[in-house]
Amino acid sequence: MRTSMPGADNPGRMPEDDTVRRRAEAADLAAADCWVGLLAGCDSPARRDLSAHLLALSAALASAAGGDRWNDSAHGLRVAAATRRIGAAVDEGDGEEFAEAVSGYDQTVATAVVSLGSRLGSSTV
Repeated sequence: MRTSMPGADNPGRMPEDDTVRRRAEAADLAAADCWVGLLAGCDSPARRDLSAHLLALSAALASAAGGDRWNDSAHGLRVAAATRRIGAAVDEGDGEEFAEAVSGYDQTVATAVVSLGSRLGSSTV
C-alpha cells in the first residue's frame, strides 16, 4: 500500500497534511504486516490492527475534507467500501482477495487525496 504523498517535507503544509501523511504511512506498514500474517497463515496482531489503521486514515481524510461532508461524499463512501473489502479479505484469510482489495483501496484513497488538492498541500499523489 502506497498512500503517502510527495512533497511531505514541505514546511508550509497544513496540520491535516501531517496527520494524513502519518496515518497513510502507518496504514502502509500495517498492511505490509498483515500481508505477512496472511502469507504465514497465522492470526497475527497485525491482521487485527489493520482495520484500526485504515479507519484512522479515513478520519484524517475526513478532517482534511471538512468533517461531516466526507462521510456522505462519493470519495468517503468509496473509501469506506474499500476498507470493508479489505476487512472481509482479512477475515477470510484470502491473500489474493487481500492483494486486490489493497490495490483498489490505494487507488480510491489516491483519488480522494487528489480531489482534495491544495487542502492537503499537494495536487498529486
